[in-house]
Amino acid sequence: MSSSRHSPRSQASAPPASAPDPQVLRGVRQAALAGLALVLVWPAARGSSEWLGWLPLWLVGMPWLAWWSLYRFRLPKALLRRRSGRRRGPQARRRTRVPARVARPDLRHGSPGRAV
Repeated sequence: MSSSRHSPRSQASAPPASAPDPQVLRGVRQAALAGLALVLVWPAARGSSEWLGWLPLWLVGMPWLAWWSLYRFRLPKALLRRRSGRRRGPQARRRTRVPARVARPDLRHGSPGRAV
């Protein structure tokens, strides 16, 4: 009563549950790269449209955001490593209060003790 569907071999080759569908991923990746190439090569794609607005947003930004959303908005591992943990360096301390300045005579006009 064993079927190939329940064999350990087919489960090992299956992608994890959080992996995006490969067909959707391929389409979004192609759209993002095509939009990037279009913006880089064709100057009119860098402008804006009355109906759509700023074209690089729709040709590059939105496909790249869709690509990132297929991975459930996970941050790159390098950013996660840098964010975790404590800050390095000493803890900030309060400054001690500076004593009031001693009044000095005004010596600009040669007479000590007379203010200007």
